[in-house]
Amino acid sequence: MTTASQLLEQAQHWMSIDPDEQTRTQLQDIIDRVAAGDDAALADLSDRFSGTLQFGTAGLRAELGAGPMRMNRVVVRRAAAGLASYANERATAENWDKITAVVGYDARYNSDIFAEETAAIFEAAGIHTQLMPSALPTPVLAWATREYKAEIGVMVTASHNPPNDNGYKVYLGGNAVEEHASGAQIVPPFDGEIAGHISRISDSTITLAKSGWDILPETVADDYTSRIGELTEQTERNLSIIYTPMHGVGGKTMLEVLNNAGFETVAPVEEQFAPDPTFPTVSFPNPEEPGALDLAFALAQERDADLIIANDPDADRAAFAVYDPAVSTWRQLRGDEIGSLLGVAMIQRLGDISALDPAPVFANSIVSSRQLGAIARAAGITHFETLTGFKWIARIQNLAYGYEEAIGYSVAPEAVKDKDGISAGLMVSLFAEQLKNEGSSLIEVLDQISRDYGVFATDQVSIRVEDLSLIGTMMGSLRLNVPATLGGSAVTETVDLTAGSENLPPTEGMLFLTEDNSRVIVRPSGTEPKLKCYLEVIRPVAEGDDLKQVRNQAQEQLGKIADDIRAALGL
Repeated sequence: MTTASQLLEQAQHWMSIDPDEQTRTQLQDIIDRVAAGDDAALADLSDRFSGTLQFGTAGLRAELGAGPMRMNRVVVRRAAAGLASYANERATAENWDKITAVVGYDARYNSDIFAEETAAIFEAAGIHTQLMPSALPTPVLAWATREYKAEIGVMVTASHNPPNDNGYKVYLGGNAVEEHASGAQIVPPFDGEIAGHISRISDSTITLAKSGWDILPETVADDYTSRIGELTEQTERNLSIIYTPMHGVGGKTMLEVLNNAGFETVAPVEEQFAPDPTFPTVSFPNPEEPGALDLAFALAQERDADLIIANDPDADRAAFAVYDPAVSTWRQLRGDEIGSLLGVAMIQRLGDISALDPAPVFANSIVSSRQLGAIARAAGITHFETLTGFKWIARIQNLAYGYEEAIGYSVAPEAVKDKDGISAGLMVSLFAEQLKNEGSSLIEVLDQISRDYGVFATDQVSIRVEDLSLIGTMMGSLRLNVPATLGGSAVTETVDLTAGSENLPPTEGMLFLTEDNSRVIVRPSGTEPKLKCYLEVIRPVAEGDDLKQVRNQAQEQLGKIADDIRAALGL
């Protein structure tokens, strides 16, 4: 166990290498309080120096602050230098003809600083770098990485995390990966190889160029919107939309995409439109969180709107809400509901499937509903399940459409090899407008999907922990005490996902299937200190069945399964 004197020594060394006056001042205050006998300060210092922030497939993501377990300029400089070392080593070994990089950032605290220092380190390492001209959506960076055939893409963002967090996402393209994966986020073994280079970086060897990188013109965002605009033609649209970027960077880009497509009746939620790293109107800047759409709901009611679109702060995800006559109010559609709706819309757009070459492919993450698979198979489209995350979905060859339940969608995978809340917003708007003109609605199509393929009811149980070791303890307990039944239905198949399979690489998690075809997947969150349980109940709908009654029965079964899985986890 590290003693207080050892922690203070580590902290003093950190201050000697930290270029940021703000984090040095923060750390000095903690040191002073530790010296004065403050136990809380000692615990804080111990946490900050309990290890090193680990670089993985999601890059880096953590609270801002001083120390190796926080996001700060020292940690980002090491990451950038390690990434540059990795790229240069591969370039030499594989005889690349070039190494180029594109770096983007959102409007969170320090994002611009982290991005500029990354560009300076890359340039000093001989990697010609293009820096985004301002805070722009993640999909713009992902598009640019692929469009410019850059070997490296870096996006400084913490997406929908709390206000005091930041992160560092890495994409590979150009010479670094096969063409179909160019512009996608990293997967193993790339993450481990990059992490190895980061761990070998000495702070004294990190060099920052004073100039040399290019700042892309502001028109880079226009180039992206033009590419997304190819999904449709401009014409007069008959749809009233409420839009919120949730204090993030998607506002200008989303409005431009919608306006270019002919959607002129778009009312932004003014209180949430300007980028603001404090996210003042929401307790948590995630459109899925209760209360996040309250301002949008109020404006939609006032304007008698047809559709609400909400991006998360970096605009790679999108939430949607509509007025539902069944409950006589506005409601947010689940990610799986939008996943199925977009599946139907994309099939319509594809036309004669049998005439397409190459044959289109649909995909979704394993924790998403199985309904898209049923829809795809009925249309003669190959469907794949992948591990969680668009880094896996985007790598599916000949992908025409992919989604994950956490409100991430890919409707233009040839342009953006990542989830894209901007293009998804456009596609849902186009489909909603088409249905309105036909006298139908998104809600009515959801009803028809249930009648055609059955009710696929999904829910999630999330357990947030303060101590990350508790997640391992709960997973270990679940492996030793596999439930015999879930919701009264016998567990017929148990799959330890760490073993991997022909179709899925190994990942931490457990999957349970029951006799009545219900499914539970339990896995640690990749971005938050949570254990997540994904539940799904399938119920067929026979001709003449009351759809509402079948849905209620499925929801009741979900509740029983949720109780059983909590009990199995010892909660």
